[in-house]
Amino acid sequence: MRAKIVSEANRFVQFLKLCQDDNKDSWVYQEYMKISKCNDEPLLSMIEGNQPAFICEKMPPPVYESENTESTDEISLSEETPVKPQELNIGPLPLSVSRAREILSWYAMSQNPNMSQVDAQVLHPLWVRCDMQDPANTSWLGAETVYTGNKATAIKLYTISCKGSSLDEASFITMAQLKQEHQNRHHSSVHIKVTAGDIRSPMYQTYRELEFLLTLAEGLRMEEVEWLEPLETQSAVDLTRALIEDLKNVANTVPGQNLTGSENQTGKNDSVVGLGCMLMERGNLDFTEQLWEKMRRSVTSYQDITDSLKLVIKAVRFGQIKPWVHRDSSSSLSKLMVQSYQQQVDTVPLTGLTPAIMLLELGLDKMRKDYINYLVGNELTTLNHLSYYLSSEVNIQEQVIRLRKLHHLLEVLGTCSSFLNLPHERLFFFTQSCLQYYKTAPYNEEHVFQMQIKPALISHFYQTEQPSSWGVEVSSGKGSGEVKTSWHLSDKPLVDHFSSDSDVPLEVSVNGESEKTAYFRTMVCCSLANFS
Repeated sequence: MRAKIVSEANRFVQFLKLCQDDNKDSWVYQEYMKISKCNDEPLLSMIEGNQPAFICEKMPPPVYESENTESTDEISLSEETPVKPQELNIGPLPLSVSRAREILSWYAMSQNPNMSQVDAQVLHPLWVRCDMQDPANTSWLGAETVYTGNKATAIKLYTISCKGSSLDEASFITMAQLKQEHQNRHHSSVHIKVTAGDIRSPMYQTYRELEFLLTLAEGLRMEEVEWLEPLETQSAVDLTRALIEDLKNVANTVPGQNLTGSENQTGKNDSVVGLGCMLMERGNLDFTEQLWEKMRRSVTSYQDITDSLKLVIKAVRFGQIKPWVHRDSSSSLSKLMVQSYQQQVDTVPLTGLTPAIMLLELGLDKMRKDYINYLVGNELTTLNHLSYYLSSEVNIQEQVIRLRKLHHLLEVLGTCSSFLNLPHERLFFFTQSCLQYYKTAPYNEEHVFQMQIKPALISHFYQTEQPSSWGVEVSSGKGSGEVKTSWHLSDKPLVDHFSSDSDVPLEVSVNGESEKTAYFRTMVCCSLANFS
């Protein structure tokens, strides 16, 4: 495939070089494309000035003459033959946008000094007429080489889009919008908005866990819970009893040992956390975290929570189990576990909302550790920078809000790492900015996070924005490195192969008193791609 592309590029640029040295005005390339050398296209002369340029367009069909006329044999479609006047006079014919991009890629390869496989040629700028069948209504694509001395150092890539005439002045771009369009193109940034719960998200399974936690928190706030469909067929009480029995059966139980048996049941889900995948499972779940996992999958009522916690507290109080818990756990149940090591367990009245609060504490503890494991384990931040999100000193509803913010941040990071494959350096700085944002901002899934980035890093996703402006131009850079973005209004289309249904209402043409000029809107964008 690579050899074929190089061969096609060499063939095309060698032909362009022959055309450039020829004194004719037009040629035919491979029977499907007409190449002209001119500098009188109104729109292109605004960009290129008086310098000559190549124009590529679709080859018109030949004239089919009657039997008593001269034969059309003299019309040759070979590469070296100039176009004959026997072509149908049907106006310029555009090529598809995909074909135009292919042609420009051949041209760009020949101008890039790093592409030694393609013959280097000093060529006029190249423009390809496009059929505007893409979403951006692209009418022209162009390329022009930038030289420093005699060395080609970069290439300017132009995109011209044209829209139909309109009387609606609200559709005209403002100067601020044009400046923003220019800034977006030449100070590239990625805008990311993620809605939690998308099944395509690498964080979807973690979201399901958060969803139960949020349901529980909302139930505590409203004092009424709409329980989710359980993920387990066994009841919460049966699963809790099985977990306790598993720990009882571990011989010679000491703190830290009794986790082994339970972990064997969940080991198939454990995995090493990496930037490319967002699996959040950990292999070092303590007893309270395992209990949370069992209960979140099976609880369907307050009574389920109460009965399950009664089993656990009874087993702890009578010394039947002495489960290991993380040192930094802050839940009420974890504190009871620690007390059991000294055979001193406080009495906990499991009445009212207390059992649900205790379960919510387990979930907050467990999910915070999951997020720490991912963010700190992948060196995207430090515990110190996460202190706002990990604090258990604020009320429990505020803890839930902060955990939800942290999850939203991870949803965004999941998109960046899994779909955009961004390098660690960019993810690190982006993480810091997101953490800083959510310290003061309320939770908002509609917020658009912005990341400064080089377009080359996301070239497989990078698309030109659909432009929407009347002889206004914004430029940056100096000399040969100058790039411009301009917008034009005209009462006639600047693109001579333009064809589109106008959105001008019919009554305008017959109402002289309120008649207004309908303008065609054309955007000219330029990008600079350096070869080094």
